Amino acid sequence: MVTGGPRQMAVLQKACVPGGPRPFMLFLSSLSRSATQYSRPLKLRWLSLSLTLPRRHLRGCACTPKTGTTATATGCTRTPGFIPHLRLQAMSHNTFGHLFRVTTWGESHGPALGCVVDGCPPGLPLEAAEIQAFLDKRRPGQSRYTTQRQEPDAVEILSGVFPDAAGRQVTTGAPVSLLIRNVDQRSKDYGEIAAKFRPGHADYTYWKKYGIRDYRGGGRSSARETAARVAAGAIARKIIPGVSIRGALVQVGDSKVDRSLWDWDAVDANPFFCPDAATAVRWGEYLDKVRKSGSSIGAVIEVVAEGVPPGWGAPLYGKLDQDIASAMMSINAVKGVEIGAGMAAAELTGEENADEIRMGHDGEPCFLSNHAGGVLGGISTGQPIVCRFAVKPTSSILTPRKTIDLAGEETEIVTKGRHDPCVGIRAVPIGEAMLAIVLADHYLRHRAQVG
Repeated sequence: MVTGGPRQMAVLQKACVPGGPRPFMLFLSSLSRSATQYSRPLKLRWLSLSLTLPRRHLRGCACTPKTGTTATATGCTRTPGFIPHLRLQAMSHNTFGHLFRVTTWGESHGPALGCVVDGCPPGLPLEAAEIQAFLDKRRPGQSRYTTQRQEPDAVEILSGVFPDAAGRQVTTGAPVSLLIRNVDQRSKDYGEIAAKFRPGHADYTYWKKYGIRDYRGGGRSSARETAARVAAGAIARKIIPGVSIRGALVQVGDSKVDRSLWDWDAVDANPFFCPDAATAVRWGEYLDKVRKSGSSIGAVIEVVAEGVPPGWGAPLYGKLDQDIASAMMSINAVKGVEIGAGMAAAELTGEENADEIRMGHDGEPCFLSNHAGGVLGGISTGQPIVCRFAVKPTSSILTPRKTIDLAGEETEIVTKGRHDPCVGIRAVPIGEAMLAIVLADHYLRHRAQVG
C-alpha cells in the first residue's frame, strides 16, 4: 500500500489522471541513465515507502522518466485513477491469523529474530521456560543429521505479561513480544555466492521482486525464521489446553514408516521424530550417506491434533482445513499439504471414502473411519485432525549446480556452510506449532461467533 498524507496522495493520484497538473515534478533520487533501463529504486521523498518505477513498465506512457537526475511526470493518458506500475519495496504479509495473530520478524544472520503475538487472552500463566521446551525440540545442532549451527534459541518475553495476585506471571491481554538472539552466524560462508542464485532457493525470486536480497543464509527466506513460529505455537497451546498436538516424520526420500508399528513414545527416542524405531535406524544409515555426499533429501511430516471438539471452522472462506493448509504451506520449503486421506482420496470409491457413523456408548456419534481427517465442510467433526505436508530437499548443497549471477552470466554454484541434509526433520515441531496457531485462532473465532 502506498501511504502518505491526504494532500500528497491526492497530488500523486492527479498526476496520472488526464487533465492533471502538467508538468508534475516527481523529484526522484539517483536517477541515472542505467536507471532508465533497469529496475532501480527511485524514492519519492514525501511517501513513507520507497517506490520502483521501471522504465520498461512505463514504456509508451507520457509519464516515462527521462534520463537525468530529475524525472518529469507530465500526466498519464491511461485510465483515470491509474497509477502506472508503482512497485513497492516493502515486504508485507508477515502476519498470520485473525483473532490470534502472529507477526514474525528477523533474518537468519541478523542480530535477533522474534515475533509479536496479538489476541492472546489475559490470565494465562506464561513463563519463558514453557516456550523454551518447544524451541529445544527444533533447536539446530542436536544431531549429525541437522545443521551444526549452534544456536541456544533462548527466548525472552519482552511484553504482555505481569504478575497476578498470586505472584504468577500471566498474560495481560496485550501483545506478547518474544525475542530470540542469533549467536552463531557465519556470514563469511556465503561470500562466494553473494552474486549467484541458488537453484531451488528463493534467492532469485526475492531479488526479482524487491531488487535486493540477503544472501547470508537466505535472510528472511531462511528456515531460521521458523523458530519464532515455534515460540508462538507454545503460547497458542495455552489457549487450547484440552487439545493434544503431536507430529512425526513419516517419510524420508522414498522410505516410509511401517504404520503397523506406529508408536508415539518412539518419536522422542530417536533424532528423526520417527514413530517406527526400526525405520529410524534405516533412516540414520541412509542420511549418513546423503550427508557425506554433500547432498540433501526431502521428507513428509504428519501432525495430529486430538481433543478438538465438533464445530470449529466455518464455511465457505473460513474453513478449518483451508487455514491448516495455508499454515503448512507457509513453512519454508513445503511443497504440498494434504488433510486426511488427501491425494489418496482420488483413488477411493464413494463407499470407501465416506466415514460411516454410529452412536457410541457415551451417547455421542462415533465415526468408523477418518478419511476426512477430522474436518467436513470446513468444520471439525470431533475426530482427530490429521495433516501431512511434504518438504523439498535443502537447496544449499555441495554438488555443483548450473545457475546465473546478478549480471545474467551463466555460471556454477557450490554452497558451503552448515545446512540440514534433511530439513524435514526439524519441520516436525514447526508443523505442530502452526497447527496449534490455527486451532487457537479458530477456537477464539468459534467462541466469538457462537459463545
